[in-house]
Amino acid sequence: MQDDTGAVENRIISDIAAAATLSALEDVRVAALGKKGEVSALLKTLGGMDAEERQRLGPLFNQLKIRITEALQSRRDSLEAEELTRRLASETLDMTLPVDTDPQFEGRIHPVSQTMEELAVIFASMGFDVAEGPDIESGFYNFTALNIPDAHPARQMHDTFYLTAEEEGEALLLRTHTSPVQVRTMEAGARADGEEDGPPFRFIAPGRTYRCDSDQTHTPMFHQIEGLVIDKTTHMGHLKHTLEAFLTAFFEVDNVAIRFRPSYFPFTEPSMEVDIRCHRDGGKLIVGAGDDWMEIGGSGMVNPHVLRHAGIDADVYQGFAFGMGIDRLAMLKYGMPDLRAFFSADLRWLKHYGFLPIDVPGLAGGLSNKTLAVK
Repeated sequence: MQDDTGAVENRIISDIAAAATLSALEDVRVAALGKKGEVSALLKTLGGMDAEERQRLGPLFNQLKIRITEALQSRRDSLEAEELTRRLASETLDMTLPVDTDPQFEGRIHPVSQTMEELAVIFASMGFDVAEGPDIESGFYNFTALNIPDAHPARQMHDTFYLTAEEEGEALLLRTHTSPVQVRTMEAGARADGEEDGPPFRFIAPGRTYRCDSDQTHTPMFHQIEGLVIDKTTHMGHLKHTLEAFLTAFFEVDNVAIRFRPSYFPFTEPSMEVDIRCHRDGGKLIVGAGDDWMEIGGSGMVNPHVLRHAGIDADVYQGFAFGMGIDRLAMLKYGMPDLRAFFSADLRWLKHYGFLPIDVPGLAGGLSNKTLAVK
């Protein structure tokens, strides 16, 4: 039996060495160690032997299986290394070939996303941080903390999307503006340990907002940016300069003239609408010069009630706030006439107005491949 075992081993080892592919090697393995394999058959005979014979031949058969298994693994490693060498030799890349000087980008960055990045870059250069907050808000942060009274029309269901869920007995809603972010950020800073975590504040709050409205210039979901500056000495002169610097950089012109018109917002006092100088040239609206004015957003000095709701001492601190629609800014800068197309998922529209991944947002002069006019 021992001589037979040696003959079996020699034959199988010879077959393993002759296997030229992994598939052929697998056939050898099955023939030797499979359920009906030659070595497996020898192991099965142990059950019919007496104890003495089993004790003598059992270790012999097990050692045979171990040596065959090791030989199979060694040959498999060798064949896999040879296969890898062949693949590396055949899948080469000639780095000396000229690059494609006209890459074809199919994907596009949405104008709203591009505009939001531009706004962040511009305001970051002016020392503003970027703050974020939840889309689902409570009535306190969306209305009460912003000095909006209970009877205000904005609280009615025809203007606001209310949810069935409640928080502390108050119905939750989809935020109607990004102003709640201002309150939350001031509140978090006022309650933080350490004086350096409180005022002064200087940040913008861009994001999605929701209102029950839909026409050529309004959609149920839109994007808004608001800015807030709070310290001990801020005044309206700082507000005017901030808006002028921002609009000049955003519209990429030498100068943007703005004017304030008296208005009313519950969260600012005094409150002003912001107009920019412009003129029409044929079917285009040119920003920066001319005899006409166009409303661009709202602004004002922060109402002391808002500061107190956020835990800020209104007798010590004051500041200004401003807000405008990001979608409308994109329309004005890049000549898109209908706001509804922003959210229509029309790939033709996105391919025309969208941006390539290499169009990195920058300051004035950094993006010149789009028009600055509205048809």
